[in-house]
Amino acid sequence: MRPSAAGHPEKMSTSLRIALVLNPFSPRARGGAHASALARELLGRGHTVRGFGAPPSTIPRSGAEPDPDGLAPAAHSAGVSGFHPDVVIAYEALSPAAFAGARAARRCAVPLVLVESGLAVEGRLRERALRRVGERLWGRYVRRAAARLIALDPVARDLALREGFAAGRVLVVPAGVDLEQFRPGLTSGLSALHRVRGRVMLYAGRLADGHGLEVLIEAFARTVGQRADWSLVLAGDGPARPRLRALVGRLGIGASVCWTGRPRPEELPGLMSGSTLLVLPAVDDSVRGRQIPRALACGLPVIASDLPHFRFLVEHDGSGLLVAPGDAEAWVAALSRAATAPEARKRWRVRARELAQTRLAWPGVCAEIESILLAARAERERPSRARSQAGPAEGIGPGEA
Repeated sequence: MRPSAAGHPEKMSTSLRIALVLNPFSPRARGGAHASALARELLGRGHTVRGFGAPPSTIPRSGAEPDPDGLAPAAHSAGVSGFHPDVVIAYEALSPAAFAGARAARRCAVPLVLVESGLAVEGRLRERALRRVGERLWGRYVRRAAARLIALDPVARDLALREGFAAGRVLVVPAGVDLEQFRPGLTSGLSALHRVRGRVMLYAGRLADGHGLEVLIEAFARTVGQRADWSLVLAGDGPARPRLRALVGRLGIGASVCWTGRPRPEELPGLMSGSTLLVLPAVDDSVRGRQIPRALACGLPVIASDLPHFRFLVEHDGSGLLVAPGDAEAWVAALSRAATAPEARKRWRVRARELAQTRLAWPGVCAEIESILLAARAERERPSRARSQAGPAEGIGPGEA
């Protein structure tokens, strides 16, 4: 357990009513996984939480108020207002959720706190187009309304600053990880099912362009791919799979490469805990590295491209290695070093779990966010208290205007 970002003790005595607002028009409810985990932690700390805009049952609930999920932004905003929150948290800084949250926060005269994941930097045309629409329609309004913006990594922070959010209101707080669900010592039925043998290099993610998988496969073939005591497990699906299978065949390492498909959520902790290394060879910021905190929690060292998303989470030669993205020779050197240094891997495993416990565990992350919410609320209340304490003698008297 750790102190909050503001230096307060982790457990706060003030109970808040907190509205979590997600984009009702997004089929995947952007921010849903983060909001769901955050809601559970906030509920456990004595706060009242309600989710808006997420699919039913996505956000854990407290109290008996009706659930207004699925409403359009205007009605959605009114639903948030009807909850009478003390603070509004909205996901993705220029999304419809941010606009709805800003309107509700203004109606209720409470602070708005935004959570930004930096999705717009992924380079997806649809994401960037929606971001531009949001900027034109309500960007200025949301920026003025936001008391704080929580960026989930430095890339998200830089995006928020480029979009005009005040630097003093932007704070970096990493996404949390469940240390009970992801932990060392678990076993994988998936590995047994696919008869994975030896030590495991695990890639868990989409098989698509931009993920650097050709470089990974070639580096594996040039290092331990011809040996019987190492396997490369590609746990995912995507459009690049046929091309990658053809590459594996040409390199003659088919017996050492296992294709599991995308693991179910309940299969992932055991797969990570039973692996030797997690590898993320991405060539650009289109890959977010969402699996890194889970791997660290399992005590699984990470070899990742030296990109901002990954650099924020991986300590070079501490919890793994950072490698020049797209550099085949650098990846050969990194895999060779990791595969032939059992003492280093042991040290990395210990440090990985330590980092997860001290930086990424949900209780500590929630304590930081709770501190931010309380600070934003106190800041909002100060002008009101000052006005109420100002007697007639301190105000503008008749004839002084």
